[in-house]
This record gives sequence, structure tokens and C-alpha cells, in this order.
Amino acid sequence: MQGSYRDIFQKVAEGLLPSRSEALSILRARGADLGWILAGAQQLRENHSADRIRLCSIINAKSGRCAEDCSFCAQSSHHRTDAPVFPLKTAKDIVAEARRAEASGATCYGIVTSGTGIAPGRELEGLLSAIRQIRATTTLEPSASLGILTKETAGALAEAGCATYHHNLETARSFFPSICSTHGYEEDVLTVRLAKSAGMKVCCGGIFGLGESLEQRVELAETIRELDVDSVPLNFLNPVQGTPLEEAELLSPMDCLRIIAMFRHMLPDRKITVCGGRERNLRDFQSWIFLAGADGAMVGDYLTTGGRNLGADLQMFQDGELKIDAD
Repeated sequence: MQGSYRDIFQKVAEGLLPSRSEALSILRARGADLGWILAGAQQLRENHSADRIRLCSIINAKSGRCAEDCSFCAQSSHHRTDAPVFPLKTAKDIVAEARRAEASGATCYGIVTSGTGIAPGRELEGLLSAIRQIRATTTLEPSASLGILTKETAGALAEAGCATYHHNLETARSFFPSICSTHGYEEDVLTVRLAKSAGMKVCCGGIFGLGESLEQRVELAETIRELDVDSVPLNFLNPVQGTPLEEAELLSPMDCLRIIAMFRHMLPDRKITVCGGRERNLRDFQSWIFLAGADGAMVGDYLTTGGRNLGADLQMFQDGELKIDAD
């Protein structure tokens, strides 16, 4: 088996892409075979970004009362959770948080709002003002995650200086109806395409541990590859009390590493960032995300849950002989 895994790596290193069966074999690797997979993933990461990693940070700029019924989300109005509920923060507060993110070493700063999307009006104007100020007063690349886009909103964000639009597909097209019934998968795909056509980079990934199959994990990677996005955030379910998935079992650390390695082989030249859920799912193996092919991490707090202590993360990067990319 070791030879076949080396063959997959060699194929990718030569510019070819793994087949679906080869991607599945990565997700099924165990023991020494997994060691070969991780070695190949690390080499592909180094080919792409050497010893440098990028850090990103987000702000929960508008929380709760979301009309969507995503089964994993604490902010859905369909679920009863303890998630905070508040209206859109002011541009002043968003910019102040951006400066704190810049001080932590982040290069990308994501403004995230709950809800299906942001309609033209006061809220959108406030967000555009914040993006312009972040562009003018920090070294950060402002990013936005505002839900489903229209062509007009995408254009306004790009014109204001939004560098990246973040919009996760969450899971495979074939599994999506099992976790969300309030909008269709193609609306998310169209949002990705609108963001790209407006001239923004696109950050698009998913969340794992929702009950999807191994085949559906590969299906998501194939869809993201077809959409030709710039960066891929990988999240692992952190079950929230009050949601339909509150009793879901955590993924094992090895499953998380297999997912990261599969995505690195499927998207060898894209940024792969490990985000929510790493603390609970990876536990003592958090530092292994870079050995599995990730070249980025989210630092600080998440939308409705706290993140890892920044000092502990910075020590982890130093211990791994990794350099934070400030460009």
C-alpha cells in the first residue's frame, strides 16, 4: 500500500490530480500508510508555501436571528441556543477589532454577519465604510462573509476594497438537503461565482462531522476544485446544545488529519486554512495540521465560541519551525 500512496503524491507533484478512488483511499489510510500520506501532504504544502503560514481572524459583526435552518448553526432562529443576539456593529467597532487582529499577526480579517444576506441600505453602507477604513488604516486584507450575494452587492464590496469574499458550501451537494432546507445549494454556488466575477478572491470550504459519508467529503473537494477558489477553510463540527446536531460525535484527530491531507492532494496549490472546531476535534494533535498539508489557521475567537489562547497558538507555530507570513 505504501507504494500506491507514493504514486498518488508523485501524480499530484507532476501536475495531475487524484481520482475519486485515490482521494477516498487517503480518507481510509491507517497506520504507516497514513504516515506516507502525511509526508506527501507536507511536501505538497512546502512546494506551495515553504515554511510560511498565514493567519486569519474574524469578527462576529451581527449575530443571531438567522432565518436559515442549518442544522449545525447556533445562530439559526429555528434552534434554541445560548448564542448571542445583537444587531450589526458600528463601523468604528469593526475597525477597532481589525486593529486588534492585525496586532495578533493576522493578515486577513473577516467581517461575518448572520442572516441569508445583506440587502442594500444602512447595513450595507456601514459595512462598506468599515472595509474602506480597514483598507486605509491597516495592513490587513479585509474579507466579508455576508451570506448570499447579488451581483450589485458583490460589485459594491469589490469597489470598497474587499479583498476576499468568504462563502462556505458547508458540505457536498448530495448531502446538503440533510442539513439545510431554507435555500438551495446552487444559490451558494452562484454566490461564489458572483464574488469571483466581481474581482474578489474567494474563500470557500466546508464543515465536517455533520454525518456526511467519506464519498461526500470527496464530492465537496471536487466541487470546490471545479469552482477554482483561492483558499479553502476547513471546519470540524463543534456540537452546540440546542441544535439538531447537539449529540453528534466529534471526529477523531486522525479523521481530521485525513480530511486535511485529502484536500491538500486535491487542491495542491491553494491556501488551506484550519478554522473552527480544531480545539475539540484535534485536541493534542492540533500542531499536526501543518504536517497534514494546511498552510493557514484561524486565530482568536470564532463566531459564537471562544478560540484557543493566542500565546499557545504562537508557541505551536514556533515549535513547528513555521514562520507567519506578513504579506
